[in-house]
Amino acid sequence: MSDTSSAPEAPSIDEAAITAAIDAALAAIAAAPDTAALKQVRIEHVGDASVLTSANRAIKDLPKDQKAAAGKLVGQGKGRVQKALAARQGELAAAEEEAALAAETVDVTLPTDLRPRGASHPLTVLQDRINDFFVGIGWEIAEGPEIESQWLNFDALNADPEHPSRSLQDTLYVAPEGSGMLLRTQTSPVQIRSMLERGAPLYVACPGTVYRADEIDATHSPMFTQVEGLAIDKGLTMANLVGTLDAFAAHIFGGAPITRLRPNHFPFTEPSAEMDFRCFSCGAREGLDHDADPNCRVCGGTGWIEMGGCGMVHPNVLRAAGVDPEEYQGFAFGLGIERILMLRNGVSDMRDIVEGDVRFSQHYGTEI
Repeated sequence: MSDTSSAPEAPSIDEAAITAAIDAALAAIAAAPDTAALKQVRIEHVGDASVLTSANRAIKDLPKDQKAAAGKLVGQGKGRVQKALAARQGELAAAEEEAALAAETVDVTLPTDLRPRGASHPLTVLQDRINDFFVGIGWEIAEGPEIESQWLNFDALNADPEHPSRSLQDTLYVAPEGSGMLLRTQTSPVQIRSMLERGAPLYVACPGTVYRADEIDATHSPMFTQVEGLAIDKGLTMANLVGTLDAFAAHIFGGAPITRLRPNHFPFTEPSAEMDFRCFSCGAREGLDHDADPNCRVCGGTGWIEMGGCGMVHPNVLRAAGVDPEEYQGFAFGLGIERILMLRNGVSDMRDIVEGDVRFSQHYGTEI
């Protein structure tokens, strides 16, 4: 019985297809406008999936009598393409380098400012403005050390021994362990020092750098600045506190801000509150009968911006500082200066404030 199955067809290389592939490659090389486009041409016409490379791989499967001719056809064609690629690469690279040099040319004969004008850091400018306000209403500016004792930073401020702010997750302690020294988490210790040193009556604002165990991001930093205020006198009430903060907000932000108090809890004040003021960026600024913009980036659509914590000084704090709470009353508040700067000047990322780029100071640091 004879085998009627047909023999497999011998592989072959189409000379016309190879010639067309070479012509297409040369045309694409000549038309490439830059080195990036030429790189793509190289991939398409001599890459692993190209016609020429596929044909070159197929030569090994050809009959012996066809290999020489096919190898010559494909090899010479691929050589022409590679040579054209190299020549075009040199032309385009030279042209791009020349264009870059022309664009970056510096005329060294032009006059230059050997002492470019700088600017104060905007935090410094804002802190000076805040200090001017308090001095203007008759208060003193008080300062203190940034490394504080645990007693001044927590105990004298009526913080419980187990208060979360005392943990290593929130506070940066100074070695050795158990030394009782830390990087102050607030400028409140300056208030205690002021009462111990000067007694009552007392009106002080305490600006300065404070530290928290936070990771730096768009809204947090392990080192930032605060201003805290303390007023101790006879007959002071929450009305005095509200009036002071209203006047402060008007001085910093302009106009006549609308403010409100929200009940809160702080160990060093009683009663305690968070003070908010009406958003100055969206429609909420028109009054309480106007809705906030739900897409407002400043107030988040609530119509209110948190200003800071405040309240009447707790009697235990007055006693710790040697002031008789039966005779004197007081109010205190704390505000983050970076937050005020971000709201006032439209700074969206706290990292811009601390990274030290001189252009940031030049943009925000000049004020008349």
